[in-house]
Amino acid sequence: MLEVNDITVRYGAIEAIHGVSLKVQRGEIVTLIGCNGAGKTTTLRAISGVVRPASGSITYEGKPITRMAPHEIVRLGLVQAPEGRGIFPNMTVAENLELGAYARPRHAGGHAEIAKDRERALTLFPKVRERLKQNAGTLSGGEQQMVAIARALLARPKLLLLDEPSLGLAPQIVQTIFKIIRELNQAGVTILLVEQNAHMALQVAHRAYVLETGTIAMEGDAKELAKSDEVRKAYLGVG
Repeated sequence: MLEVNDITVRYGAIEAIHGVSLKVQRGEIVTLIGCNGAGKTTTLRAISGVVRPASGSITYEGKPITRMAPHEIVRLGLVQAPEGRGIFPNMTVAENLELGAYARPRHAGGHAEIAKDRERALTLFPKVRERLKQNAGTLSGGEQQMVAIARALLARPKLLLLDEPSLGLAPQIVQTIFKIIRELNQAGVTILLVEQNAHMALQVAHRAYVLETGTIAMEGDAKELAKSDEVRKAYLGVG
C-alpha cells in the first residue's frame, strides 16, 4: 500500500533522515520506534507531503506521491494525525471535526457520507461527543488527542499516520487510545504508528522498524523485535 524508498530529508544543512526505506501492506499496523531526534516525525512528514525529500521516492497504492502537495495526498486517503495533536484551541470540538472533512466532496450524498463517518468517530470516542460545543483548548490532553484522531477519521483515511498518540497522557488514557487503534485497524484502516512508548507500540503492531540517528537500524515482526535483547535494552527498559 505504501512504499518509502531510500528517502533523505534535510533541514538546511542538517540531515534529519538518510536512506530510509519502509513498506506498509494493506490491513497492517506498522510501527516506527526510536529515541527522540531519531527522525520518526520527519519520516511521517515526508510521507504526508509536509516536507519534501531531497532524494528517494514515496509510492502510495502504486501512485508516486513524492512531489505531491499535502492536500492532494489527503484526498487519496493518506491522512496524518500530527504530533502535539494540532487542534485549533479557539474553535469548538465540532468545528475541529468539520475541518477533518474539508477535502471531501459535498455533492448530493457527500454530506450524508460525512455525517455517517462523524457518527462513527463519535461512537469510537464518546468523550468527544460530550464535548462538541466546547472550545477544543478547554479539553484535557487525552480528550484533545481523541479529537485529533476523530478529526483525521473525518477525512476517511485508508492509511492513517499516527504521530505519538500517547505523548503526555496518563496510563489509563494511553490504554484507551491503543484499544481504539486496534479497533480502527480491525475496521479496515491501515495504520503507520510513530510512538515513543515502544512497549505499547510493539504490542499493537504487526511489524516494526527501529530508527536510529536518521536510518533504519532494525526491522521485522513486532513481537519478535520485542524479544530482541538490543530492543529490550534500548527501548523497553529491560537490561
